[in-house]
Amino acid sequence: MVDLETRELRYFVAVAEELHFGRAADRLGIAQPPLSRAIRLLERRLGVQLLDRDRRGVALTEAGRVLHREAAAALDAVAAAARRTRRAADPKRPLVLVTKAGASHELLRRLLDTQAEEPGAVPVEVLLCEVGEQARLLRDGHADVALMHRPYDDLAGCDTEDLHVEGQVAILPAGHPLASREQLTLADVSDVPDLPIARWPRLDGTYPDGPGPEVRTQSKLAQLVALGRTLLVIPASSRAWQWPEHVAVPVVDAPSVTTVLAWPSGSNSLAVAALVRSAAALRDAAPPSHA
Repeated sequence: MVDLETRELRYFVAVAEELHFGRAADRLGIAQPPLSRAIRLLERRLGVQLLDRDRRGVALTEAGRVLHREAAAALDAVAAAARRTRRAADPKRPLVLVTKAGASHELLRRLLDTQAEEPGAVPVEVLLCEVGEQARLLRDGHADVALMHRPYDDLAGCDTEDLHVEGQVAILPAGHPLASREQLTLADVSDVPDLPIARWPRLDGTYPDGPGPEVRTQSKLAQLVALGRTLLVIPASSRAWQWPEHVAVPVVDAPSVTTVLAWPSGSNSLAVAALVRSAAALRDAAPPSHA
């Protein structure tokens, strides 16, 4: 078995992302010759070619693409281990909960209030992020728990507790003809020539094909809707960030969305376990959802 060192993985990831030895060396703060030697040594140890080299630069081979993906995940795991270890040594540190800005606002408020009433409860710090960032922040150790949404968010490597199931709504410019409807279907909103549906990034960071604008932040999306440039379909509870220029209309055949509390699998944090118990009690005390 070949033992890989974090140093050489960092070197390779820099080259894989820059696709240029000079830029990678500058990024790492080392000279180019030792970086080139380290990558060649790594290739010899693995017995594979990781990079195609020519005068124009470098390109990843198929083996190189695999190592880039795996090395990035391994380095994230090492960094997360260090962060969690340092955080565990501080008994007064707050529990960090990450959630998409504007998502599940009422549920989050109730969860924080319920947790705060528990005797000896650990304070909860809320970390707001953009679409699809919760999984990364959990895995790299910046957050302890997350509010996420099935089936849209990446829950791989997480344990979860289901909290709430709801329907979805279309967020439209207030002056658009569809905004006056009492309900819509996915067919109604999927092919509107003057109002193409916004495109969110997939889990791998790429965007689906389509005429709608590429969006990643709530602020950009909100303004594009208000300007009459796009629409979107989101969980009903995410209307917390809705502008006065927006109208929300139920989409009756959109798939239901389940809000979950998620945390890294294998966590033995007592504070996380206490928050999960509070979340489960909150769910069990809530009236049945009609979404």
